[in-house]
Amino acid sequence: MKKSDRLTLINYRLARCKESIEEVKLLIEKEKYFAAMNRIYYGLFYVVNCLALIDGFTTSKHTQLIGYFNKNYVKTGIFPKEIGKFFKQSFENRSKSDYQDLVEFTKIQVEQDYEMMKKFIPFAEGIIKEKLEK
Repeated sequence: MKKSDRLTLINYRLARCKESIEEVKLLIEKEKYFAAMNRIYYGLFYVVNCLALIDGFTTSKHTQLIGYFNKNYVKTGIFPKEIGKFFKQSFENRSKSDYQDLVEFTKIQVEQDYEMMKKFIPFAEGIIKEKLEK
């Protein structure tokens, strides 16, 4: 992939992250907790995909992306372990909200995940910026 195409895709995905943050806020206000959990995960997914794109890693599987992230960013100490656990838990919550019956999320739980999302994404954006400047 050409560098200009890669930058276009990274910028697109970063815009999707920011949009996801805004969507989650609105969904919480409307008490749409299942949809909020979905958007929390996808906000993280988009930003981690940016890191993967920069590193030349591609996959169509969410679990492989989580493994890549943990191996290259959490175990190396670039991201705190708590963030690696949060990314995995967000994927599990998204899966529950989309595929399991009789699952409930509380407002407090969704708001806590939203706060973590708002920390995770800017932190990752900083790393993306550093990598792009190299």
